[in-house]
Amino acid sequence: MSQILLTGATGTIGSALLPRLLDDPQARVDVLIRARDEPGLRARLAELLHYAGIAGADAARVRPLRGDITEADFGLDAAAWRRLEVETTHIVHCAASVKLTMTPDEARASAVLPVRTLLRLARAGSAAGALRKVDLVSTVGVWGREPGVMPERRLPEVAAFHNTYEAAKAEAERVVWAEGEGLPITVHRPSMVVGERGSGRVVHFQVFYHLCEFLSGARTFGVMPDLGHTRLDTVPVDWVAQAIAWSSGEPRTTGRIFHLCSGPDQAIALPALQMRVRALWAARGRRLPRLHRVDRRWLERLVPLLGRVVGEKSRRALRALPPVLAYLAEDQGFSNQESALTFAAAGLPVPPIDSYLDAVLGYYLDVRGKSS
Repeated sequence: MSQILLTGATGTIGSALLPRLLDDPQARVDVLIRARDEPGLRARLAELLHYAGIAGADAARVRPLRGDITEADFGLDAAAWRRLEVETTHIVHCAASVKLTMTPDEARASAVLPVRTLLRLARAGSAAGALRKVDLVSTVGVWGREPGVMPERRLPEVAAFHNTYEAAKAEAERVVWAEGEGLPITVHRPSMVVGERGSGRVVHFQVFYHLCEFLSGARTFGVMPDLGHTRLDTVPVDWVAQAIAWSSGEPRTTGRIFHLCSGPDQAIALPALQMRVRALWAARGRRLPRLHRVDRRWLERLVPLLGRVVGEKSRRALRALPPVLAYLAEDQGFSNQESALTFAAAGLPVPPIDSYLDAVLGYYLDVRGKSS
């Protein structure tokens, strides 16, 4: 039997991963969920199970734990923590804030502190003879502002980052390798995670969707920087979940770093993505302005002025734009050759973007249309 601790279960990756962990009929899953009180915990669990399509006997194998990754022992009492130490066979850590505007202390509390807590739990579980595997979700963002193609290895040389989120995740990786010696750890670096193949479903709309709104031109009255040859690496959430679930049950992945991404040859060029976005937006009846190309740095200065003449909804979107523009200035790729070979051998080939892009964008427009 497997007793799995899953953090971040209500997040983008965790909500897709939970049902796949339960595909093993012998698995039970502890899900760490932040909630104000027990009724709040039950409500959030019910929402998660409903979204993930988990019911009946499968739902009975999910045990909620009210806690917070930013607190000591995840905010659990001594009895609950001790139970994790002696029972947990697998740890899958997905939880982290993905906000790009956190202070350094907020970012470290979300990324570095939880990793240290998990390593302490893993060492205790290993000493108790229970622990078999630890899978930690990082990000390709630990490549920071480095130009060129990111290698599938540890990155001690990277020192400059776009934001505090990237810097904290990079520090968390260094902690893993410095303090996790001897533990059965695998690190996963996803690129920009989007909705599922087929349905396009995703529990949260994150950076990719803000970027698509920007590329449509609707938020900036058509003012748009030259996109050049920059490519965007995306990956569907259901494939990410399948890859992590497989790795969790595969001891031979210990010590590996996997890049869960499309790779430099399959990433979509931003001008091509913009054409797809504008065509689909227009087909759904959205009026779009003509595009006016400007220097990226000029647009960054223009954003505060645009914020003064638009509605609150557009103003919120514009506030999220500067971190996105920073990414557009970098010519980067993320190597996935070794990872792709490993997953292909496991029956999980990396899906091409054409197999999911229209479904992902269509789902976003459908949901946004219902909420507007």
